[in-house]
Amino acid sequence: MSGSRPEVAASGAGAETDSEKIVADICVIGAGPAGLAVATAAAGLGRSVVLIERQRFGGDALNSGCIPLRALAAVGARAHGMRTASTFGIGAREPEIDMRAVRGHVESVVSNVAPNFALERFVGLGVRVIHATARFVDRRTVIAGEHRIRARRFVIATGSTPSIPSIPGLESVPYFTTETIFDNQERINSLIVLGAGPVALELAQAYSRLGARVMVLDARTALPDEDPELAKLVLDSLADEGIAVYQGAMVDSIEGGLGRIRVNVSVDSERHVVEGSHLLVVDGRKPATADLGLDAAGIRHDEKGIHVSPGLKTTNRRVFAVGVVAGGTPHSQVADYHAKIVISRALLRLPARVDGRLIPRATFTDPELAYVGLSEAEATKGGKKIRVLRWPFRENDRAQADSETAGHVKVITAADGRILGAGIVGARAGELIQVWSLAIAQNLNIKVMTRWNPPYPTLGEINKRVASSYYAGNLASPTIRKIINLFAKLG
Repeated sequence: MSGSRPEVAASGAGAETDSEKIVADICVIGAGPAGLAVATAAAGLGRSVVLIERQRFGGDALNSGCIPLRALAAVGARAHGMRTASTFGIGAREPEIDMRAVRGHVESVVSNVAPNFALERFVGLGVRVIHATARFVDRRTVIAGEHRIRARRFVIATGSTPSIPSIPGLESVPYFTTETIFDNQERINSLIVLGAGPVALELAQAYSRLGARVMVLDARTALPDEDPELAKLVLDSLADEGIAVYQGAMVDSIEGGLGRIRVNVSVDSERHVVEGSHLLVVDGRKPATADLGLDAAGIRHDEKGIHVSPGLKTTNRRVFAVGVVAGGTPHSQVADYHAKIVISRALLRLPARVDGRLIPRATFTDPELAYVGLSEAEATKGGKKIRVLRWPFRENDRAQADSETAGHVKVITAADGRILGAGIVGARAGELIQVWSLAIAQNLNIKVMTRWNPPYPTLGEINKRVASSYYAGNLASPTIRKIINLFAKLG
């Protein structure tokens, strides 16, 4: 069922009223994953929807985020496989890499995914699409180009832009960001990466496997939001591939030019110079709130984004904000989750609020790292008793067959067995974490995770094995042993 069409009101005379007036149930600002999810659901519920986007549909996810990054990493994985093929009895060789063809592959993947975000799809649903910059002029009116939109509810889903650090000399040297790196079609000899978060490390590994010498610099800890135990295995694997990750490296200044860029850094009060042919800045992202007219709408905001309630409502009761612009992490799954909450509250009038425990995250390095729920540190706050379960990949038959034995599963449970959190570092961790996401969303006990049968041989068996280990200590207790012995005597 397509949504009803927004109403076009008659325009009055005068410069301020010459623009076309549109009245709608919901106006969405931003056509990234979050905005498109809201628009699709609202139209499907028969609501009149206006969708405003000033740039490209699909947002960062499609154009400069996870889709092109996964396509680039897939190329790097093939190259790495050629170099390490001797493990399987195949002659290893150095791949010949054509960066123009690599760029073509990335563009092809983006083009194949783009129809999922196509303008025509949403027009077909009855959504009124406007290509323009949106700006609030009062608490319930937005101007976009020649259009003046009044809506019962607004949803701000403008996403984020790369955050560029203030470093002396940076403005004078050429550098890539996540919005420009995928346009590169030249071989990079040596790459300096500023930042050691998930995206920075994914790009670092991809370019290392494409033949570049890669050095990663960050003043903080690498993968700062991840379980240190799991993150260490990722960093060790990157080091094994020759990627140098310098943590606690404060960048003092940058100089030079294309082909020879020099980064002056301080590590433990010692000064060093790191040289490379190219520079990539991945210093996080900042909410895209400029020029939205938030003050005119009575919407509180700061450099971290728009202030929202647990239900994602802003200080203007008619306006919601979702995704990165509302302080969320830059992941498409966050955008989708936020969109569901807004639809529940704004259109269905159902109670819903953000619960960060339910949002999984994944770093798609090799090995992958994925986590959902509470961390070990969070679970033990207030002196709460927990149990930590682990199971290694090396004890999985499929992992042995595929020579992917690095990593393990880590599960946090309450004293009564309720699952609080789970993390996986290893092959296809982003896929394996999904069963734990379901378990935490349903507030399940660890015993439920032992009551299913995975196919053999699969990596999924690891999840059942780690769950079963919860009872290993119980079976070793004298009382349980006596009971088992009694049953044996009874035949």
